[in-house]
Amino acid sequence: MALRNNRLTNEEYDEHFSDIHPPFETHNAALVEANRCLFCYDAPCTKSCPTSINVPKFIKQITTENLKGAAYTIFSANIMGGGCSKVCPVEKLCEGACVYNLMEEAPIPIAKLQRYATERAIHEKWPLFTRQASNGKKVAVIGAGPAGLSCAHALSREGVEVTIYEKESKGGGLMTYGIAAYKVTPQFCQEEVDYITSLGGIHVLYNMQLGKDVLLETLQQEYDAVYLAFGVGMARQLAISGEQLNGVVDAIRFIYEIRTKGYPEVPVGESVAVIGMGMTAIDAATQAMRLGANEVTLVYRRTEAEMPCTAAELNIAKLDGCNIIWLAAPKEIVGENGHVKTLVCEVMRLDERKLPVGTGELISLNVDMVIKATGQLPYTMAAPKIDNEHGRVLINEHAATNLPGVFAGGDCVNGGKEVVDAVQAGKEGAKAILKYLFREVE
Repeated sequence: MALRNNRLTNEEYDEHFSDIHPPFETHNAALVEANRCLFCYDAPCTKSCPTSINVPKFIKQITTENLKGAAYTIFSANIMGGGCSKVCPVEKLCEGACVYNLMEEAPIPIAKLQRYATERAIHEKWPLFTRQASNGKKVAVIGAGPAGLSCAHALSREGVEVTIYEKESKGGGLMTYGIAAYKVTPQFCQEEVDYITSLGGIHVLYNMQLGKDVLLETLQQEYDAVYLAFGVGMARQLAISGEQLNGVVDAIRFIYEIRTKGYPEVPVGESVAVIGMGMTAIDAATQAMRLGANEVTLVYRRTEAEMPCTAAELNIAKLDGCNIIWLAAPKEIVGENGHVKTLVCEVMRLDERKLPVGTGELISLNVDMVIKATGQLPYTMAAPKIDNEHGRVLINEHAATNLPGVFAGGDCVNGGKEVVDAVQAGKEGAKAILKYLFREVE
């Protein structure tokens, strides 16, 4: 059976892909939660944030009606604090570190309060930052994702002229193209990119791919420094027979098409299997269900204790009606007339080192679509002269690559972490580049 699109009515699509974490409905509702904060000394919430947002400070600013101050506190540490308030796995970061958890009480809804301050700043275009006069230095940034935008904003604030080369037609990277639409809308992603670049001194050239439309050697000649923030590529192959059948897709491409084409235009199967248990796997599974699939099954070769996604993410999939099979690894995809018919998996067990090993027992799932979400491969051809390890760009403690004046950060270095980690990498990259640019006066 071929995959079908346009399964639901427009009203059903709107309902299925509406904001999964709605904002505070009133100012008083935000104040009630903000006033619960204990304003801890040496606050664990701040220490657990990769960008070190001063959480007690911005919450205190909300309680004193200083919303612009709160937004400034957040953006000073994380210029993508608006998007991060929607997509961060806060249950294992700031909210997970909240002392209220030790009292068996609900933690402060930090993400929701962060959204309350930043969303208004973005929508109303508050000019919270001023740019220093141009200092004549020029930097090229490859990629308009979280790492690239963070680096560009930090550099521009210091008077550096930044040109971002982005291979897609829109900025935002993973935020725009790789995260479920019910978490963050394309409209918000565009507003966030516009807000960041409104500082001035940041020029974005779209549809410009490194290694194809622009060469690293050229950028090295034309700019004082280059920052590589091109992220990671498509999903890993399963390396099993039947992988080329119609109905086998990778999760990043599946989510990308939802984000670029719109819900009714993306085909989905009646019975879908998703291989993997990371955030991307959860996003793919839940969106397949919300696109109109009758049944979605997540297949993971380890146990729930080893899953890379958070418990909150897993609960989203469960609430959407997704099935889960633990300790099962795909062995073969069987087709009929060139299309997926069956996914054959081997039952696994964990050995004494907690590694999954096959038992020889097989199970079969009758499916017409298989979505691969087993991690992403790095872009190995984008910058061939850059030292790398298994495709990951190698940098030193100053974010510098082996090429003079070329720096890197974000997913192309770490292999794929959270948005907030990429933002922090961009900040660190900008700091290192500024030291490099002005080393003669130090």
